[in-house]
Amino acid sequence: MGRLEDYMPTMAMVLLQFTYAGLHLFTRAALLEGMSPKVFVVYRQAIATLVIAPVAYFSNRKKTNRSSMGLRSFSLIFIASLIGVAIYQNIFFEGLYLASPSTGSAMSNLLPGITYLMATVVGLEKLNIRSLRSMAKAVGTAVCVGGAVSMALLRGPKILNTSIFPFQDLTLSSGGGENWLMGCLLLFGSSCCWSFFLILQVPMSACYPDHLSLCAWMCFLSTLQSATLAFFLEPNPSAWNLHSISEISSCIYAGIVASAVTFSVQSWCIQKRGPLFAAMFNPLLTVIVTIFACIFLHEELFIGRLAGSFVVVVGLYIVLWGKAKDLEEIKEEVGPIHDTMNTVTILIDEPLKESGKSDLEEPLLAHGNSSDVNNEIPRTQ
Repeated sequence: MGRLEDYMPTMAMVLLQFTYAGLHLFTRAALLEGMSPKVFVVYRQAIATLVIAPVAYFSNRKKTNRSSMGLRSFSLIFIASLIGVAIYQNIFFEGLYLASPSTGSAMSNLLPGITYLMATVVGLEKLNIRSLRSMAKAVGTAVCVGGAVSMALLRGPKILNTSIFPFQDLTLSSGGGENWLMGCLLLFGSSCCWSFFLILQVPMSACYPDHLSLCAWMCFLSTLQSATLAFFLEPNPSAWNLHSISEISSCIYAGIVASAVTFSVQSWCIQKRGPLFAAMFNPLLTVIVTIFACIFLHEELFIGRLAGSFVVVVGLYIVLWGKAKDLEEIKEEVGPIHDTMNTVTILIDEPLKESGKSDLEEPLLAHGNSSDVNNEIPRTQ
């Protein structure tokens, strides 16, 4: 029984990747059927709020010391909701519509590198050219960005002929040319928004440490913000109507399964094994989405884009190797640690540890899919 429990986090993370893959594919299908990405975000956040808010409310009722919200904490939550949820999701799903599910999942592998770059700019990370682990994170970031550029600009010969697959009635054409490039730029921009959101978690979590209540507040505020954006940016009133089972099911799936359910599972995995363990499964999502997109959505697969995806994955693991060396070095300094949560805590860098900010250890690397973590504070998208 104990041996089975040792494999439970691994099985849970693999199952999560299939869950996130379903989000990419179902959403892509709904968008290609005519659903507005802006309206989809509003419905998704509204459903997530209805699911998470009651859980947070009844959970807080049992607590004796509840977190109080001041002006500073509310301002941080409002900004984080606007950038990390409302704007992030709008440009991500617009990019998913213009590009492809496999590109969207591959772009999520940029998050650790972009977050490291932003953390370095704001002083949360230090670049030491004499340190191998520090240079590994810098080089890995550059490799990730280079791979993303290759995905956007290179095409090459087609690898698979989509006519060999069944389900011809589900064939959905994808954009190309300028639409593809614009989609890649939007997906890259969404990764930058999410990375900025992860950086904001440091002061935000310090001001308001109740993560479940914080998640509920962000879902609620992002619903209002997304509705405001859709009101001004979506001129067609009929876009708010859901015309098919596919559109309705994608909203429900995104709001409940890909938000509320994955929230608890991802948190449990991070608690058991740490954020590095969770981040290692990111490339698996790209593989799953690519395979199923070719089969069910008849997405065309080209050598140039596949090579770019591979380069992004290589860069991701270089960055993760650097972070793993951080962990080993800090472990040697603080001595043996047997508690699981303490093991997660020492993932923070020395500058953060000295300043007493202890909430970046989870968001800096713990991102499974940029599109599904928008409501998941303990996470990665």
